Amino acid sequence: MSEDSHDVRQFDLELKLFLEALYLRYDYDFRHYAHASLKRRITAAMTRLGCRSVTQLQERVIHDPACFPVLLDFLTVQVSEMFRDPSYFLALRQQVVPLLRTYPSLKIWVAGCSAGEEAYSLAILLREEGLLERSLIYATDINAAALKRAESAVFDIERLPAFTQNHRESGAKASLSDYYTAAYGGALFAPSLRERIVFSDHSLATDAVFAEVQLVSCRNVLIYFDRALQERALGLFHEALSVQGFLGIGARETVRFSSHAVRFRELSATNRIYRKVGL
Repeated sequence: MSEDSHDVRQFDLELKLFLEALYLRYDYDFRHYAHASLKRRITAAMTRLGCRSVTQLQERVIHDPACFPVLLDFLTVQVSEMFRDPSYFLALRQQVVPLLRTYPSLKIWVAGCSAGEEAYSLAILLREEGLLERSLIYATDINAAALKRAESAVFDIERLPAFTQNHRESGAKASLSDYYTAAYGGALFAPSLRERIVFSDHSLATDAVFAEVQLVSCRNVLIYFDRALQERALGLFHEALSVQGFLGIGARETVRFSSHAVRFRELSATNRIYRKVGL
């Protein structure tokens, strides 16, 4: 066996033990996240925390709880923007909203909400379509620091031009500036949006369904899971959705090769929007 091959096997063994330790110590389950992505993130965390091996990183994180939030920022995806992939939101307006209007009240689940960009985007879209006042958005994530940022409803002002362009391309019916107040380098989004969103901790790896919803939006999250965890997540989404409810996932994701494929009908192939089939 070559030295490089031995190093890889050693790293993989230490990583497996580390993920088990995290689960036992903190109840966070990363054991079924995509292996290649995990290796990159763990390596970056090792550099940040000054550790020469995964075993050394494990010792620090297990014995020093203050290190865990730092690690969590590396292990969870915190890259998003408002109205990301505008064509997705345009498809929601054109193909999903007319059907959502038929419900007397709406519940929507944004799974893996990060710092809240997608949750606020959906709140704005629903406001523009006259549905926000009868809607409740559940925005969930496993990263407590990200949820705290999301709850603040404040985003850096330099991000606003990109947000504004995305909003415009999504079929906007107003100016994005109508929904926030800018001051001191930040943009505070309207309390009337925030009050329709419930931010909460939830893990797709370990937790169960908590509500019946008409729309699940979980985009660019499944790509970080292995096949087993993707299956679990899609099962949760199907269980959570009401009869003929809607599921939106990321542009690089699909339900096609899942065992749940027969339980969803493709509504928009380009934008990865599906409709639940059966009960």
